[in-house]
Amino acid sequence: MFDRLEDIVRRFEEILEELNNPSVVENQERFRKLMKEQTDLTPIVEAYKSYQTAKQDVEDSLAILEEENDEEMRQLAKEELSDAKNRIEELEQKMKILLLPKDPNDDKNVIVEIRAGAGGDEAALFAAELYRMYARFAERNRWKTELISVNENGIGGFKEAVFMITGQGAYSKLKYESGVHRVQRVPATESGGRIHTSTSTVAIMPEAEEVDVELDMNDCRFDVFRASGNGGQCVNTTDSAVRLTHIPTGIVVSCQDEKSQLKNKEKALKVLRSRLYDLELAKKQSAEAEERRSQIGTGDRSEKIRTYNFPQGRVTEHRIKLTLYKIDAIMDGDLYEVIDSLIAADQAAKLTSMNEDGNG
Repeated sequence: MFDRLEDIVRRFEEILEELNNPSVVENQERFRKLMKEQTDLTPIVEAYKSYQTAKQDVEDSLAILEEENDEEMRQLAKEELSDAKNRIEELEQKMKILLLPKDPNDDKNVIVEIRAGAGGDEAALFAAELYRMYARFAERNRWKTELISVNENGIGGFKEAVFMITGQGAYSKLKYESGVHRVQRVPATESGGRIHTSTSTVAIMPEAEEVDVELDMNDCRFDVFRASGNGGQCVNTTDSAVRLTHIPTGIVVSCQDEKSQLKNKEKALKVLRSRLYDLELAKKQSAEAEERRSQIGTGDRSEKIRTYNFPQGRVTEHRIKLTLYKIDAIMDGDLYEVIDSLIAADQAAKLTSMNEDGNG
C-alpha cells in the first residue's frame, strides 16, 4: 500500500509542475484532464501527509518519554502518543478506502426510471412521491432534474416516469437506489383505515455517451404519434411524440415531453443508450458474481431494498438493516444518512473481500 501511496504523491507533484507550465494551460483539453486527475488524487495525498505527520508525532512522543523525567511533560507526551496512534489507525482505514478501485461511472449523470408496481393507484401515487423525493435530493445537491417522459394516472400518480439528473457524482450517490421500494400506509381512498402495501420499482442508469455504446441506427425504428397530457397548448396539435424501438433487444422508449419531434428523438436515443449500457454493466457484474456479492447495490430490479412505513414514520433499508424514524425528511429529499450508510457498508464489504483475496 505504501509503495502505491509514494507513487501517487510523485504523480501528484508531476501534475502540479505540469499545471504551472504555460503551454499546458493553453491546451484546454490537457489542462482539464490534469485538473480532474489532481482533484481525484488530492484526498489521497492529504490523507497520506496527515498519516506521515501522525507517525512523526508518535516518534516525537516516544523520544520525550525516553528522555524526560518531568511528570507533567511525560503525561502530555503519553496523551499525544495515544492521540497520534488513534489518528494513524483512522488514517490507515481512510487510505485503504481511498485506494479502492473507483467505479468508472461514478462521475456520470444518471437516467432514472420509476415504475408503479403492485397496488394500482396507490402504487402510482407512491411512484410520483419517489420522483419528488429524488428531485428534491437533486435540488439539495445543486443538480439539475429534467423530465424525459411521464405516464400519469389522472389523480396525480405516475404509472411511469423517466427523468435525467445532471450533476457531479450523481451516479456515485444514486446507484444504490435501484430495486423495489415498498410503501405501507392507509390510502386516502380507504374508509376502513386499513394499511395497504404497494410497491414501485426504481432503476438508476449511468448516462451513456456515444463512445460507451455502439448503436446501429438500422436497428432502431421510430414511430411518431400525437402527444397527450399537459404539455402546453400546442403539444396535442402535431405528431411530435416519439416511440423508439430497438429491434435486437425489444427495448421500447417513448418520449413526448418536448414539442419538437427532433428533441424527443434525441432524448429517446439518450435513454436507449443508457439502457443498453446498463444491460452491458449487468452482464459484466454477473460475470464477476463473487465481487457482486460483496457489493451492497447489486442493481437487481427485483430486489426489495427499502420500506417506507408511514403509520410508524419509519424508513427501513433492508440491505444494511438500517431503520430511521424520519420519513417526512426522507420523502423531502433528505437521503444523506441512508446513502452515506450504504456507501460505508459497500466500502466495508469491498475492503473485507480485498483483505480475503490478499490473504488467500
